[in-house]
Amino acid sequence: MANTDVIRRWFEEVWNQGREASIDELMTADAIAHGLAAPAEAHVGPAAFKPFWQQLRAAFPDIRFTIDDAIEQGDRAAARWTARMTHQGDHLGVPATQKSLTITGMVFVRIADGKIAEGWNNWDQLAMTRELGLPV
Repeated sequence: MANTDVIRRWFEEVWNQGREASIDELMTADAIAHGLAAPAEAHVGPAAFKPFWQQLRAAFPDIRFTIDDAIEQGDRAAARWTARMTHQGDHLGVPATQKSLTITGMVFVRIADGKIAEGWNNWDQLAMTRELGLPV
């Protein structure tokens, strides 16, 4: 499987289909995820990633990612994405607003044995925060 296929499968199964089991299938036990929340905070392993994923999926149950570009070189792959979603859940510290959002982002991953071993995420958290009226 190509490394870009791993990224595409990740976004399709984990995010678009909401398959929590795919997190364990596609992420190494000691994978490091950078850039999901606080800048200096990293999530290590599926158990640390799942609460972030559950919170975001609960706030935006209709979240849908589209991969706009994907490239790979060696054990690295990168994807530029667009996500569309509606704020339907009270899981971000504010009541659901029912606002539709579109945000963009990128991820670089290191793949080991067909799984994500490390990921560097960069996404427009500020736009999401402002759209939902969260404190900046």
